Amino acid sequence: MGFDVKPKFVTFDMNGTLIKFSINDAMREVLGDRLPTEVADDYLRICKAYRIDECTGAYQPFHQVVARSMARASHAVGLEYREDDARAVYERIPTWGPHPGVTEALNRLAEEVPLVIITNSDTAHAVRLAENLKAPFEVVISAEEMGVYKPRLRAFEYMFDKLGVTPDELVHVSASPMYDLRSAAIMGINNKVYVDRGWEHDEHWLGYERITDIADLPVLFGLPRP
Repeated sequence: MGFDVKPKFVTFDMNGTLIKFSINDAMREVLGDRLPTEVADDYLRICKAYRIDECTGAYQPFHQVVARSMARASHAVGLEYREDDARAVYERIPTWGPHPGVTEALNRLAEEVPLVIITNSDTAHAVRLAENLKAPFEVVISAEEMGVYKPRLRAFEYMFDKLGVTPDELVHVSASPMYDLRSAAIMGINNKVYVDRGWEHDEHWLGYERITDIADLPVLFGLPRP
């Protein structure tokens, strides 16, 4: 278990992987009693599916991804949709902080290799969320900068060009096979880490190292746990 060659960069998905991406909690809080218990789980599940669907078409700002996915999910389960609700959910995003142990693991790893974020956030949110992690990043790449969202392959092409690297010179870390690790594998990133947080299925055939505790990330690089 681990990597034999020191990469030029370790690249990270941010929302969900490093940041506790609490969008379901935010929607429950914002919608309140207008999200009945009997449809809440279906609404949140459908909304997640529509978010990735909105990310695979032509680029649109993330506040529109949130709004359109909420509108489509509302229609699917027969709820009233309000633009103000979507805006309120979107505006909560930059207040979210890291999962436990993330800051310590990142700072330990940063002593040995440069860290990079590639995120589906807009630029302003990406900067604020990266600051919430309290760790040093060489580069933060936003979807707004790229003009495309993951899992689109163009996002990874942009990252290679921006960093001036080939796929074999990176290790990519994500909690999402769906958004990140499938595309990373297709694009030739052989060194990958799946941070299994329990909300997606293990797709071990993608050829990644699987961890369930972020403290194990430095260990993959031969470093002690933070």
